[in-house]
Amino acid sequence: MVRGKPIQEALHILEFVPSPVARQVAKIVKSASANAENELLARTEDLKIVAIYANEGPRTKRFRPRARGRADKMIRRNSHITVVVDQEGGELGA
Repeated sequence: MVRGKPIQEALHILEFVPSPVARQVAKIVKSASANAENELLARTEDLKIVAIYANEGPRTKRFRPRARGRADKMIRRNSHITVVVDQEGGELGA
């Protein structure tokens, strides 16, 4: 939804998405733009999202007690969200 868009436009789109995950993605986009400002010495207005994706993260494995002294396995899945930003006229990794 926000891939290829400038940072300000992407944040504006994520602000009005009804999904509760959109708030977390907006936080990550803000963090990526702040990192790019410090590392690349670029302005936020010149940055755009080149790539954004979620990969599988570590799983938390727990056991839940059940009837008759048995136990069920409970797996909580996590994910890593990656945001790649670059300057509008620049190439990837510049």
